[in-house]
Amino acid sequence: MGEGFATATALSVRFIGQGISTQAYALRGRILEVDAFSPRACTRVIEGHPEVSFAALADAPLSHSKKSAAGFVERRRMLASAEIVIPDDALAGLAASGLDDVLDAAALAWTARRVERGEAFSLPDPPEGFSDGIPAAIWV
Repeated sequence: MGEGFATATALSVRFIGQGISTQAYALRGRILEVDAFSPRACTRVIEGHPEVSFAALADAPLSHSKKSAAGFVERRRMLASAEIVIPDDALAGLAASGLDDVLDAAALAWTARRVERGEAFSLPDPPEGFSDGIPAAIWV
């Protein structure tokens, strides 16, 4: 990750008392894109997290890692029971490493549908406010 990651981690430790993950650092460009887009968006921008969505769908933490075969089967069945079906042909040709990305996208489709129907809830509830006044929460 290099010097930029080290600097970001040091700043995070200084301001909030803990570092950042390499995944969070890698997502920084996309996060900044959303931050720039949100104020002028014609619609509300919501944030979700696939594992939080899966836990809500199961009403409990899941038993298996999403990277395992058992975890893939567990998540795919839960999604199907919620009428989010991943067709077999959508998986054809994917490397095993990409299967969890398909599951994550489907879990967020489930969450988006809940938001659209007015069934979703936020974590925290009520959402926190960013310094710019935009509400911040994970939606499930």
